[in-house]
Amino acid sequence: MRVQTKPISEYPLFIRAFFWKQKRTYGKVLVPGMLWGRSPFVFSTLALLYGAFNRKKSPLEPALRSLLTVRVSQINHCAFCVDINSSTLLKHGVSMDKVNALNDWRNSDLYDELERDALDYAEAMTLSDREVNDAHIDRLRRHLGDDALVELTGLIAFQNMSSKFNSALDVPPQGFCQIPAKK
Repeated sequence: MRVQTKPISEYPLFIRAFFWKQKRTYGKVLVPGMLWGRSPFVFSTLALLYGAFNRKKSPLEPALRSLLTVRVSQINHCAFCVDINSSTLLKHGVSMDKVNALNDWRNSDLYDELERDALDYAEAMTLSDREVNDAHIDRLRRHLGDDALVELTGLIAFQNMSSKFNSALDVPPQGFCQIPAKK
């Protein structure tokens, strides 16, 4: 990693409470959290935003949210994000075949129309050689209302920020999901 974490005892108490919850949820404290925790105000704001996207009453299905976070993470070369988000995707009942095919989803029949439209949109938002166009929005509107479309856009933007942060700091995977190596 390009920046090291500090001992947990050196973080403010309110951030250590977040770390305690991470340990209960994931079995360990997440390295990106410890890095973001070096800036306590930014960390707490980021945690609130993450919680908003990950809430149970989101208009976006949990499996779709996880599918998009994995794909954005793959594009941005974030090994940590691919690891943890693939694990979450599997917990939402998505098959390992679908997880493994995600890198080449256009050539797979495992994805439904909403997933394909959302993945295409996520790639348009993420890849520098693509851009979002009215056709993306029109296709997604057939599946989602404008409120959910705004949330989908925010989720993709958030995952871009998160995965670029982790990739830039070379955050390694923490062993949540053992995905076979590409051949």
